[in-house]
Amino acid sequence: MVAIKKEGILLQKTTLEFENDGVLNPAVIIEGDCVHLFFRAVSKGNYSSIGYCKLKGPFTIEARNDMPVLFPQYDYESHGLEDPRIVKIEDLYYLTYTAYDGVNALGALAVSKDLHHFEKMGLIVPKISYEEFNKLTGSSVTINEKYLRFNQPWGSDIKEGKQIYLWDKNVIFFPRRINGKLHFLHRVKPDIQLVAINNLEELTNEFWENYFLNFDEHIVLTSKYDHEVCYIGGGCPPIETEQGWLLIYHGVQDSVTGYIYSACAALFEIENPSKEIARLPYPLFSPEHDWEQVGVVNNVCFPTGTVLLGDMLYIYYGAADEQIACASVSLFSLLKELMLYANKNE
Repeated sequence: MVAIKKEGILLQKTTLEFENDGVLNPAVIIEGDCVHLFFRAVSKGNYSSIGYCKLKGPFTIEARNDMPVLFPQYDYESHGLEDPRIVKIEDLYYLTYTAYDGVNALGALAVSKDLHHFEKMGLIVPKISYEEFNKLTGSSVTINEKYLRFNQPWGSDIKEGKQIYLWDKNVIFFPRRINGKLHFLHRVKPDIQLVAINNLEELTNEFWENYFLNFDEHIVLTSKYDHEVCYIGGGCPPIETEQGWLLIYHGVQDSVTGYIYSACAALFEIENPSKEIARLPYPLFSPEHDWEQVGVVNNVCFPTGTVLLGDMLYIYYGAADEQIACASVSLFSLLKELMLYANKNE
């Protein structure tokens, strides 16, 4: 097994109103020797915004804002901006997050040229009912039966005065165009899916209708092992390596005390990121310390960002949905371990 070092808690909640109930699940990007964290900050009542912290190197806090950098402004995000991820593509930063309106959880995008001023681009996943989803994907003969269980139509189309839509979360861009196209992962339970487009303007209702009609063709990762048997979802933005795209994602297992969220690892082809090369048959790391096992949500390690310094990969994650922690691993060792489990037909 690959050796993981838990570096411990990096950031905790404060008495400030916007983050007095927890800080977790940060988007992470490095510029020079500065590491920028855009984290989910939760206030009492479970209202989320995005806070900011700058690190010197992987751990040393150099600055931390006392106000959120992004906060609810529109109806589609009225209850919060959750679980951000960030990449830089060409000269533009893409920060994705889950917009929550109290009923619906849908992937949204904000962009920036300087990491200080962000322009919200709105939702980039479709507003589609559960009934429509099941009708469109019904022609995908190989679709996992779990889709029907996780995405059952509600008794009503309206809840709390809002139209109910299919939850579509964990939107994560690849950090460069592949064969000229933007690629991003997203998650309709229980698997991870992939979208490839020339530009954001392609994401029309017609695009999504065709996408769901051929939904099984867009599923890139499904549950395989015990630690991810319930469902999986995106974690950190993919990392380009000589062996392939390294994806740190999250897997969920049920237990007598509830769900257990673990960090997991897989590899995908560089020019064809829908093709899995290898996957660890065990969790990269799981909840083992008190601060991962007991919190707002117990037994959670939820990876959302990485920094690579030399050969050392630092993985930032939400611990028990209450604080931010970090784990480290040798990239060389992780890739070597992954290739021990390469798909036999490759």
